[in-house]
Amino acid sequence: MLKILALLTPLLLALPAQAETALYGLTIRGVSAGTLQINGEVTNNRYAVSGSLQSGGLVGILRSIRYDASSQGRVVGDRFVPSAYSERSDNNGRTRSATMEYRSGVPQVKAYDPPRKPDEDDVNPATQGGTVDTLTALYAALRDVPAGQECGRSLRLFDGRRATEVAFSQPRRQNGTTTCNGEFRRIAGYSEKEMAEKRVFPFTMTYKPAGKMMRVTEIRTDTLYGAARLTRR
Repeated sequence: MLKILALLTPLLLALPAQAETALYGLTIRGVSAGTLQINGEVTNNRYAVSGSLQSGGLVGILRSIRYDASSQGRVVGDRFVPSAYSERSDNNGRTRSATMEYRSGVPQVKAYDPPRKPDEDDVNPATQGGTVDTLTALYAALRDVPAGQECGRSLRLFDGRRATEVAFSQPRRQNGTTTCNGEFRRIAGYSEKEMAEKRVFPFTMTYKPAGKMMRVTEIRTDTLYGAARLTRR
C-alpha cells in the first residue's frame, strides 16, 4: 500500500492560506481499496499536515493496512519547504515507523523502527537537497487553488530511500473543468529489476469549481497493481 501511496503523488504548489480537510476514496481495478484523508493548514508562512491511508472494501477484508504520517515546515514563495516528517505503518499487525528532519533543505534520516539495514540501491540523503516528503507533496497536490493555477511544475521527492520526480504537461480547460496530465518518474534508489519493470507512471488530475476555487475531484494513475483512482468524497 505504501508503494500505491507513492504512485499517487502528482504535485501542485499553490497557496491559498486556509485550513483544509480532504477525504478521497481509493479504487484499484475498479475495486474499493480504501480511503485517503489529508488535514492541513498554512498559518504565518508555516504549514502543518497530517494524513492517513486506510485499507477498506475488498482489500480491507483481505488485509488490514494503515499508513499515518505528519509533516511540517515553511512556505517560501510558492514552495513548501519541509522541516520534519514522520510516518507509521501497520500491515496486518506488523508496525514500522520512520522520521526525517531537514537541515538547510537537506533531508536527514533520523530513525527507522525496527532498524533497517542499508541497501546498496539506497539514495544518499545528502544529495537530496530541495526535495519534499510524500505527505507534503500530497497536501500541495490536493489543495483547492484559484482558477488559472491548476497543474504544477516538476518537483523532486525523497522518501528516505528513493528519489522520484513528478512532471506536468499543460492544463486542458473545457466547460469549467481542468484536466492535467503528468508523469511520476522513478529516478534512483530502485533495484535494476524495479527499474526494468517500470520507470514512468502516467496520471491525470481533474479539477472542478468549488465556489471561487478549483478543486481536485479525481486522480487516475497506473500502478503496479493496475489502474487506480482517487475520488473526492
